Amino acid sequence: MKKIGLLGGMSWESTVVYYQQLNRIVRERLGGLHSADLLLWSFDFAEIEHYQSQADWDGVTTLMIDAARKLERGGAQCLVICTNTMHKTAPDVQASIDIPLLHIADASAPAIKEAGSVSPLLLATGYTMEQDFYKGYLQERHGIDVQIPDKDSRSVVHNIIYEELCRGIILPESKQRYLDVVSRSNADGVIFGCTEVGLLLSPDDLSLPAFDTTMLHAKAAIDFALQ
Repeated sequence: MKKIGLLGGMSWESTVVYYQQLNRIVRERLGGLHSADLLLWSFDFAEIEHYQSQADWDGVTTLMIDAARKLERGGAQCLVICTNTMHKTAPDVQASIDIPLLHIADASAPAIKEAGSVSPLLLATGYTMEQDFYKGYLQERHGIDVQIPDKDSRSVVHNIIYEELCRGIILPESKQRYLDVVSRSNADGVIFGCTEVGLLLSPDDLSLPAFDTTMLHAKAAIDFALQ
């Protein structure tokens, strides 16, 4: 089994899900007392969020590269960034290390294609919905034409992530607001494009195919580790 390096804590609420899922998948596949071979670097998310809010992506990329190099020196044989938004830094992080970075969009695209979804709706942070590092990646690498909600709906989705989900607050009225956003779209699928969205929504809540990027990313990481 290869050792997986995790860049987490962004937020730790979803990193917990990664940790649980990675270990559960290994136990299911190998049985007995087997668990995932992991190294975890967990950031203070307040520091990361400060850089994000100031649009200081160079500053936050420096932090990500430093942590990635430390995981590599610690023996990690691949790298997983446990957040969609911080994949904005992925090209620079990958260029700074010699181990493969397992991109969350690459992990999610096969499930989207298998479901026959060609124009899924992206529920994510404002950074991920409005910038091109994620949508463009899916379009250029995988031919998936991602939709995003309207401006007001993007604000709703973003604020629930940062003001509630990243703080461990799960409210039924917020779940309904997300479902309302989906119902106003003409998408043929829904991407849980922030690793916290799966804390609020389940694929079972939707009539459309839903793609939980946290779960898909974790599965892809174990596929790599056990290949």
